[in-house]
Amino acid sequence: MTGPIASTASEPSAAVSLRLDRLRHRADFLRAARARKQGTGGMMVQARERADGDESVRVGFTCSRKVGNAVARNRAKRRLREVARLVLPGLAHPGWDYVLIGRPGATIDRDFTALEGDLRFALSRLHG
Repeated sequence: MTGPIASTASEPSAAVSLRLDRLRHRADFLRAARARKQGTGGMMVQARERADGDESVRVGFTCSRKVGNAVARNRAKRRLREVARLVLPGLAHPGWDYVLIGRPGATIDRDFTALEGDLRFALSRLHG
């Protein structure tokens, strides 16, 4: 395979220097809920610094039933995952856990660039 697509696929991106892991255990979500919080128009962001020496960034996503039925909740979480994939490698602090929570009537309907701006704003407030 030749061409520009083949050459860029093998080169690592400079923005993806941070390893993003997923939060999967309820205890991790509960610990993040007791830490720092920042609400925005499109989401709520919870963040906590881990003291385990691991430099990876862990991120979790959740939406309550207030967001809507299963289809709506999954759509909201997909949007949050994509925003996190784009924003967190550049702005997240190593060794932190982040939980992005969807908001009813906002996460699904909000413009995607506004969602990106919401996450950038929340991270600047949480770490500022």
